[in-house]
Amino acid sequence: MSNSADFPKGAGRRIRWRPVRVLTGAVFALAGLIFFTSFNTAKGTNIRTDASLLKLSDLIQERSHKNGALDESNGSLRDDVESLAQGDNGGTKADQARLKALEDNAGTKALRGKAVTVTLADAPPDATAKLPGYPEPQPNDLVIHQQDLQAVVNALWQGGAKGIKVMDQRLISTSAVRCVGNTLILQGRVYSPPYKVTAVGEPDKLKNALAASPEIQNYMLYVNAYGLGWKVDDDGAVTLPGYSGTVDLHYAKPVE
Repeated sequence: MSNSADFPKGAGRRIRWRPVRVLTGAVFALAGLIFFTSFNTAKGTNIRTDASLLKLSDLIQERSHKNGALDESNGSLRDDVESLAQGDNGGTKADQARLKALEDNAGTKALRGKAVTVTLADAPPDATAKLPGYPEPQPNDLVIHQQDLQAVVNALWQGGAKGIKVMDQRLISTSAVRCVGNTLILQGRVYSPPYKVTAVGEPDKLKNALAASPEIQNYMLYVNAYGLGWKVDDDGAVTLPGYSGTVDLHYAKPVE
């Protein structure tokens, strides 16, 4: 016997949600959440070009400029202290001569003499192999690396350099030439290529030491094959600035 007369049409039926409808509702809910989050983050700004995305690089550049200003201030104060010390140091002429020799070796005093400058630069980003038999370059083949700069500095010391300047900073015994990505970090300051290394010494000996370096010979393969930048100039007489930064050693300590 039929029960259709006992219940209204459609009563007692279980409502079934179609999977497509459930998925559509979830998508719209997620989209609403994303729009709200984007609005709350942007606060009326264009989040594609918001300067906040550049905060890290801006902070690095700001600290680099600040370190440079502090170096100059420190150098000026050091000159004042040394001037006062020379006025009444109580030392003999032999002591003063020994102190001057130590200062020259330390790199804290300006140094003048004949110099050679080496310039290293990245290859063009669209560079291809210029010589037959060489594979097409990988991105790492087209940029200056830390070992390239270190090879130049080491060769110049080997060639009898009396003093070396990388970019605008004098190197001392505790200087570390380090690269992060395609930038140079030297004594708390950041530089981009092209990189210039200037050495005071006998020009012929300096250039011969560069040519004899196995590391630079390897670098020259990439210069010839892919167009990495390499230039050696005789500068004549130049004056290297004295190192003006701190001479304190910083090192890691174990956590107690």
